[in-house]
Amino acid sequence: MLFNSQLFLLLFLPVTVALYYFFSSSERMRILLLILASLVFYGYWDIRFVPLLLGSVSFNWLFAKFYRKHHQKRFVVIGVALNLFVIGVFKYANFFAENIAFLTDSDFASWNIILPLGISFFTFQQISYLVDLHKGVAPIYPPSRYFLYVTFFPQLIAGPIVRHNEILSQFALDPRRDGMHERLSRGVTLLLIGLIKKTVFADRLAEIATPLFDSVASGEVLTFAESWLAAGAYSLQLYFDFSGYSDMAIGLALLFGFTLPINFNAPYLATSIREFWRRWHITLSRFLKDYVYIPLGGSQYGRMREALALQVTFLLGGLWHGAAWTFVLWGGLHGVAVIVNHVFTRASLHIPRSVGWCLTIVFLVFTWVLFRADSVATAQSIINSMLVLNGLSFEVIDQPHRWFVVLALIPALIGPTSQRLAHYILKPRPIWAPIIAVCLWVLFLRIGDDVYSEFIYFQF
Repeated sequence: MLFNSQLFLLLFLPVTVALYYFFSSSERMRILLLILASLVFYGYWDIRFVPLLLGSVSFNWLFAKFYRKHHQKRFVVIGVALNLFVIGVFKYANFFAENIAFLTDSDFASWNIILPLGISFFTFQQISYLVDLHKGVAPIYPPSRYFLYVTFFPQLIAGPIVRHNEILSQFALDPRRDGMHERLSRGVTLLLIGLIKKTVFADRLAEIATPLFDSVASGEVLTFAESWLAAGAYSLQLYFDFSGYSDMAIGLALLFGFTLPINFNAPYLATSIREFWRRWHITLSRFLKDYVYIPLGGSQYGRMREALALQVTFLLGGLWHGAAWTFVLWGGLHGVAVIVNHVFTRASLHIPRSVGWCLTIVFLVFTWVLFRADSVATAQSIINSMLVLNGLSFEVIDQPHRWFVVLALIPALIGPTSQRLAHYILKPRPIWAPIIAVCLWVLFLRIGDDVYSEFIYFQF
C-alpha cells in the first residue's frame, strides 16, 4: 500500500485515524489498533512477509529480555549477528554468490529471493535498540509498545530510522491532549507537501531521467546535454521522492499525536560534503555514525584510524543501499570526499562558500549517476558523456519537458524546508483549510489517473 494511492488516502488512513481517536481513552486499544493497522498496511504489499516481520520483532524483544535477565554481552552480539544474517540472506545472498562465482570462474544461476519491503529499516531500528540496551541506555519495554515501535506504518517501510527513546514514551500520551488540532493541521500540511513533492515533482522528473538511463543501459550513448539532463533530473527526483516520503511519514505520525525526527534539511544548500551528510537522510547518517563509525574507533586513535573508520562506514553505507558494485563505489567516493574535506578543514584551507557549494553539487550530481545506474558500465558511459569524452553535442532528443528540471530547482534550492513551511510559515488558520482541501482534491484526481509510483527507497 502506497502513501500516494487513493486506497491509502481515502480509505485506510481516515478509517485508522477515526478508530484511533475513538479509542483515545484506552492506551491498550490505541496500541493494538495501530499494530493491526500496520500489519494490514505491510501485508497489503505481500502477506507472505508478515510472519517474517512478526518473527523479527518477537525475536529481538525476547533477546532483549534474555540480556536483561542474564546481563551477558553474548546475547546482544548474537542478536545483532542474527539480524545482519537475515538481511544478508534476503538482500545480499545473490550478490556475494555471483561475485564468488566470478572469482572462481564457475556458473551461478541467481536464486529467486524476494526482498521483503522495508527490511533494512526495521532491522536497523532493532539493532540500535539492542546496542543501546547493552550500553545501559534502553529499558525493556512492554511487548505491545515494542511491537508498535518497530511496525508503526508511517515509518515502517522507508524510515525515518527512529530511536526507541524518540517515540516509545509518546505512545502513552493521550492524542486528545492540548495541541491536538494544531498537530492535526500540521500533519495534514506535511502530508500535502510530501504528496506534492512526490506526484508533482519526483514522478515528473522520473519521466525525464528514466528513459535516458534506460537508453544507456540498452547500449545507446547520450549526448553531452542529455547526460547532464539525465543526471540533473535524477538528482532532483531522488531528493523530492525521498524527502517527500519523509514529510508524509512525519505528517502521518502527527495525525496520531507522535513526533518523528526530521530526515532532510535542505541538503542541496550544503557547501561541503560533510555538511551535506548532516542534511541528507539525517537518521541514517547518525545511525552509521553511532553504530559503525564510533565503534570502529572514530577520531579517538589518530588520523589514519579515523580515515579508515570513515571509509569503512561509507562503504557499508553504500552497500546498505543496494547489493551492487555501483552502490559500493558510490559509498567509497563519498568516504574519500569526506576524508578530503576533513584534511582541508584541519589544514585551515578555506574556500569561498559559493565555490564550496558548486564543488559539492557537481560531486553529488556525478555520484548520483552511480547510485541510479543499473551497472558500472552504464554509469561510466553517462559520466563519459558528461565529461565530453563522447563528444560535445547539445542536442536533446525526445525530451519536450526538460525545462521542468529548471523549475524543480526553485523549491530545492530557494524554497523553505518542509518543516519550516509547516511549522512556522503556514500557521494553523481557517484561511488555509479550503486551500489545502483544493490541493488535496487535485492530487487525488491525479493519483486516480494511475500515475502514482513506488518510492525509490522502497528498494532499499
